[in-house]
Amino acid sequence: MKNFLLLVLAAMIVSGCHSSKSGTDVATDSSAFKDTAWTPLFDGKTTKGWHTYGKTEAGKAWKAQDGLLHLDASAKGDWQTKNGGDLVTDAEYENFELSIEWKISKAGNSGIIFYVNEDPKKYPYSWHTGIETQVADNKENEDGHIPKHHAGDLYDLISINKEVVKPAGEWNKTMVLVNNGVLNIFVNDEQVLTTKLWTDNWKKLVAESKFKEWPDFGTFKKGHIVLQDHGADVWFKDIKIKEL
Repeated sequence: MKNFLLLVLAAMIVSGCHSSKSGTDVATDSSAFKDTAWTPLFDGKTTKGWHTYGKTEAGKAWKAQDGLLHLDASAKGDWQTKNGGDLVTDAEYENFELSIEWKISKAGNSGIIFYVNEDPKKYPYSWHTGIETQVADNKENEDGHIPKHHAGDLYDLISINKEVVKPAGEWNKTMVLVNNGVLNIFVNDEQVLTTKLWTDNWKKLVAESKFKEWPDFGTFKKGHIVLQDHGADVWFKDIKIKEL
C-alpha cells in the first residue's frame, strides 16, 4: 500500500506540468492557488475603481447597470468610441489571478490587457506596454481569422492550444493567472495557454511580433488592468481579482 501511495503522489506531481503553444515547457506555479479572498473590481452599478486611460474618470460610453459593464459603441470616434477609450483600473497589480466574464457583439473586437504602465505622454495607448488576451468574434471579425489574433490568444504572441470560445452574443469566461513570471490563461474553465514572461524566449516572441516597435512592451512586472475600447460593443461582468 505504501508503494502504491508513492506512485500516486509521483503521478500527481508529473501531471502538474504543462506545455505552451510556443514550445516552452512551463510548470504551473501551484503556490498561486493559495486560498485568498476574491476582491470585486466591479460593483455592478458604477465605474468606481476605473478610469479612461490618461484621464481621471471613466468615459460616459462605459455604462454600468444591472451587474453589467457595457461599452456603448454606437457613437464612433475614429477606431475607438466617442467618450469611451480604454478602461483602466485605478490600482496596479503584480502577482494575481483575474477572473472576468465577457460577451462581444457581432464582428466585434476588444481585449483584456494587463501590466499596463499608464504614461500617456510616453505611451499613447495601453497596448504600447500591456499584454493582451484577445476578445473577439472569431467568425465575423477580421482579426478572428489571423493566427495569434483569435479570442483567448495572447495577442500577436501565442495562440491558445484549443478552441473553447463561444460565439458572439454568448458569455465567455477568461482567467489570467500570473505569478512570479509564470502566466497561465484559462477560457471557459479550460487551461489554454501557459508561458513564462521576461525570459529570452519571451523577448524573442516580442521581437517577432508587431510589438517590436515599442521597446517597453511586455517589460513591466506591475501595472494596471485594462478593458479595451476597439470601437465595438462589448459587455463584462463578474470582474474579480486575487492578489497573490
